[in-house]
Amino acid sequence: MLLNFPDVIATMMTPDNAMSFLVAIIPFVLIWSLTWKGLALWKAAHEESKPWFVALLLLNTAGILEILYIYVFAKKRGLK
Repeated sequence: MLLNFPDVIATMMTPDNAMSFLVAIIPFVLIWSLTWKGLALWKAAHEESKPWFVALLLLNTAGILEILYIYVFAKKRGLK
């Protein structure tokens, strides 16, 4: 039996299914965001970078700004 693609999409986009999807995905987004935020705040605090610390603390970007800070903007420390 072949699936009718428009019918499948219409079924998936009902309010009940959309709410179920959101309820299922929110915990993963929270864990992802809080992990990166914690790492970036820790790094900014250790580098004594107050502007970055405040920006990372106040802006909620689901980990995007935090990842950029860690890998692009933060000072690289060499191995001793």
